Amino acid sequence: MIPDPNLRALALNALRDERGNLEGAAAYAAFAPRAHRATVVRAAMAFQAAYDYADALSEQAEGGHAGNVRRLHQALLIALRPGASHLNYYARHGRGDDGGYLNCLVDRCRAALRLLPSFPMIARSVQRAAVRIVTYQGLNHPGPGGSYHAFARWADRETAPGTDLRWWETGAAAGSSLTVFALMGAAAQQALEMDHIAALESAYFPWIGSLHTLLDSVVDEQEDDMTDQHCLTACYASREETATRLQTLAARATHHAKALPDGDNHIMMLAAMVSFYLATPRARDPHARLVAERVLSTLDDHATPAMLVLRARHAASDLARRRRTIFQAATASGPGDPRS
Repeated sequence: MIPDPNLRALALNALRDERGNLEGAAAYAAFAPRAHRATVVRAAMAFQAAYDYADALSEQAEGGHAGNVRRLHQALLIALRPGASHLNYYARHGRGDDGGYLNCLVDRCRAALRLLPSFPMIARSVQRAAVRIVTYQGLNHPGPGGSYHAFARWADRETAPGTDLRWWETGAAAGSSLTVFALMGAAAQQALEMDHIAALESAYFPWIGSLHTLLDSVVDEQEDDMTDQHCLTACYASREETATRLQTLAARATHHAKALPDGDNHIMMLAAMVSFYLATPRARDPHARLVAERVLSTLDDHATPAMLVLRARHAASDLARRRRTIFQAATASGPGDPRS
């Protein structure tokens, strides 16, 4: 129902192309108390849909300047603030007639959050995570002359002493939405301790979040190169260094996930996230294969079931796609055409 055909196409493509992101967001409801699982699903999927849509708008030729990117992504902050007034998210964008679509996603998210018993306890933490996302999105676009100096300076300041993280690894962690979903899932609990919230934040930012965004960068590396998009893993000096650093991040992410009060659940989610990226056909390319081998070796057998299921799913999708292509070719040809 979006009136503008360009915005409508972007919104529909984001829902189709980023379906895995939506499924990953919803998965964080699996460990919430049964009474609140559907609420967590609604909040998480609305937030992720808004994120994917704002990201798609930002990647348009007219939408990539930093001021517009930050303005569009302000929707993510409002989505986590029940009662806050909407902004004109399209104020710096060439198009804005979305029929209220982005506002609707924001309202769906915060309406669900109001129903979670411990949302007031996570409100500040989840806002911090969203502020990092908005800042990451605004800075992960080149300034005049194609410079990323501002991004590097900010990420350096965000890097905690003693973590030994490179600036782009901290920057990657800032862009991940997984901290938001982990906190939403925790907010479904009736009695939530502040220590639990702090532990979640420390595990997901930077460790799990950094691995999340960098794995996405690994499998998209060739596509980013062809479309002239910024690729975080291109900051590494070699494939060997990329594989070594992501293996280190995977080890630290696993360590912190296991230490959480419900560590088994978060290890399962970590393994599923890793498998989501490394089960794709693109992860078999030479530039990604070494990373896949190193990261999966760190997770031991935790990722094996998810890898099997997701690889089978990709194979089934590929088979269905081939059948559709053959059917379309057959129906397009006439009775006398040799193709029929």
